[in-house]
Amino acid sequence: MDAFSQMIIDAVQKVKNAVVKIDVFKKANDGKLRPAGSGSGFIFSSDGLIFTNSHVVNKADKIMVSLLNENEIEATLIGQDPDSDLAILKIYANGYSVARMGDAANLQIGQFVIAIGNPYGYQHTVTTGVVSALGRSLRTQSGRLVDNVIQSDAALNPGNSGGPMINTDGEVIGVNTAIIQGAQGLSFSVDINTAKAIASQLIKDGKVFKAYLGFALQEVPVNAKILRHYHLPNQNGLFVVGIEPDSPASRSQVKEGDIIVSFNGKPMNSTQDLFKELTKRNVLAMTDISVIRHTELMNVNVVPVDR
Repeated sequence: MDAFSQMIIDAVQKVKNAVVKIDVFKKANDGKLRPAGSGSGFIFSSDGLIFTNSHVVNKADKIMVSLLNENEIEATLIGQDPDSDLAILKIYANGYSVARMGDAANLQIGQFVIAIGNPYGYQHTVTTGVVSALGRSLRTQSGRLVDNVIQSDAALNPGNSGGPMINTDGEVIGVNTAIIQGAQGLSFSVDINTAKAIASQLIKDGKVFKAYLGFALQEVPVNAKILRHYHLPNQNGLFVVGIEPDSPASRSQVKEGDIIVSFNGKPMNSTQDLFKELTKRNVLAMTDISVIRHTELMNVNVVPVDR
């Protein structure tokens, strides 16, 4: 067998027993439970905690999880965050393995990735692709923008939602979340660093705090001459792709096309840097923000709000 195929097989082998199929049931008007969709998930802790998508399990009256060994167990919803389209389930069972978490900060554009899920009920379907872009903002089904999204061209279909995106070492680097209807080769995953931070809040409090700004962002490199001229510690910045109407962003002096280089006095090299700042409750006040506009460094203010 060729080395490339063996690499994929080895990576899938490491995580396949942690990937689950999720079936959702809702009560009909007659009070009986009816099938209401399915999705994917993966076990990430030895005590049976599972990552999936919020839109897969939202408003479910009963959630059933199927393991690779065909054991079917009822799951408990620990918490969900529609704004990041993430949810945490818990099962009490044996016969599964735990997926190993990777570090999304180490991802590179062009890197090979593998998606595992249950599209249209076909369990443990494997697709492959490359990382097409990093640090994207994506509008979720709740209408909110979620940052730190990985764009890839690995084929995803309905039912893949909530499954893992893994690297060639078999480490989870993203939670598959969406495709754009009608588009080809555009798939999105919430990066695992963001997912872990959200999971810790959901497990602790059952909900997530993240201050809201309303910027659609993309990580970009900043011109080296500009960095030297203004003595900036950055390598990258956050390019403002769009601004949500009637948002804190729209009430600031930041414009589309600006590059955010610092927020609350901290350099912004990635959307993960911004996410960390927005999960601090003391950020709900007038906050300084520095942007590059053309070649000029500008210091302005923004007032984040609680979602």
